Amino acid sequence: MEIKHKDITYTKYESIDEMPADLRALLTHAKTAAKLAYAPYSEFFVGAAVRLANGKVVTGSNRENSSFPAGICAERTALATAGHQYPGVAVEAMAITVYSEKYEAFEALPPCGVCRQVMNETEKHQDNPMEVVFSGMKGTAIRVLGMHNLLPFSFNLKAR
Repeated sequence: MEIKHKDITYTKYESIDEMPADLRALLTHAKTAAKLAYAPYSEFFVGAAVRLANGKVVTGSNRENSSFPAGICAERTALATAGHQYPGVAVEAMAITVYSEKYEAFEALPPCGVCRQVMNETEKHQDNPMEVVFSGMKGTAIRVLGMHNLLPFSFNLKAR
């Protein structure tokens, strides 16, 4: 048996004001998207914004459905929309945030496991690391460069 360690690197901002201006702007787009979410069951509204290599910003929000699990998370909505509208254009950065009157979502909340895997595959496909920033409604924000820092053990298959 061998015990190993796998390190991740991230930046924690105590305030969104500490972040670089381009990430603050992207987070503003994500906040706007969160207000467009359809979340009547959870009352947990998530918004995501992706900045593409061509400078375009594409947003998405979570879309719930009474036929659970037919809904889709904000991150996957934004990535699917970006991939459809701008095929072959790399995702440079993604911002994710939440809004809720039901929950105290003040700390930085990371994407779910399914979204992390989709983000990982997006990064692998484009062969370019993504910058990801996520926050709660106020307070701290977390920034990572590369999905290996957000999903240190990912599912990757290589063809023979």
